[in-house]
Amino acid sequence: MSTSAPGAPLTVGVDIGGTNIRASVVDGTGEVLDTVQCPTPHSAPALEGALERAVRELGDRHDIDAVGLAVAGFVSADRSTVRFAPHLPWRDAPVAKRLTGRIGLPVLLEHDANAAMWAEYRFGAAAGGHNVVLVAIGTGIGAALLIDGVLYRGTHGVAPELGHLQVVPGGRDCGCGKRGCWERYCSGTALAESAIELVAVDSTPSLLAKEVIADPGALTGRRVAGAAQDGDPLALRVMADFARWLGLGLAFVGDIFDPDLVVVAGGVSSSAPLFLDEAREEYAASVTGHGHRPLARIRTTQLGEAAGMIGAAELARTALIAGR
Repeated sequence: MSTSAPGAPLTVGVDIGGTNIRASVVDGTGEVLDTVQCPTPHSAPALEGALERAVRELGDRHDIDAVGLAVAGFVSADRSTVRFAPHLPWRDAPVAKRLTGRIGLPVLLEHDANAAMWAEYRFGAAAGGHNVVLVAIGTGIGAALLIDGVLYRGTHGVAPELGHLQVVPGGRDCGCGKRGCWERYCSGTALAESAIELVAVDSTPSLLAKEVIADPGALTGRRVAGAAQDGDPLALRVMADFARWLGLGLAFVGDIFDPDLVVVAGGVSSSAPLFLDEAREEYAASVTGHGHRPLARIRTTQLGEAAGMIGAAELARTALIAGR
């Protein structure tokens, strides 16, 4: 059996994605000791059964004392109930209570961006920050806010939804029901859509353009980033547009929150060398009072895709120790 330092029990952090569940045993230093993975079921009973099996499998190999779940959705302020998760079957579901009953361990829920923020604050890119914004750019934009070292969740536990700030009135349709949301111009999905739009107005020779014309539905943000890495002219224009929108959005964030640090996370962050310097320049030029105020530092994640699991495990550990 694995053990950790006295006063730092082992906990499990679980990242519940729309496609896969990943559960990890994490120690008090943020180190991932063991991980299991399985497909995400589509019904609530099956999903809870899969979570129970994953935790029990890890519990057979390690002495664990609590579980934290990182959920891509609205979590109640007391972190016990999933109010709504667009890619999961829970609706106003008392998930913490049900899983505690099944597993026999304390279970804590957290929004996945908040969990990632906490991990970066405790062990990664946000260490030493005071007022920090995390922007997780993947299929859409998830966000988290740390104020004086405390996660800000809002009155009802659903803040901050930065990805749905409207940056283009009457712009691209968004799944949230609005139009012109930031994530519709600054996300992995947006990379593909921008490429398709550019092909319609730009005849510059491009391998990526040929692929778009042949099968636009097959295009992904990852493919656009890969083409940009190879120097494809269409892909480079798309990445420049992406950088501009990232910088403009971060200027809005700077105007509202005045953070000392911004952490860019999520799957698109792995392509940061293609856009981050330009985004920093756009942010510096667009924030109110530019040239006459300190600017936030902008960093990329240090913990990568493990951040949500590490943060959920650490939050569960903190709650466990506080309750003793």
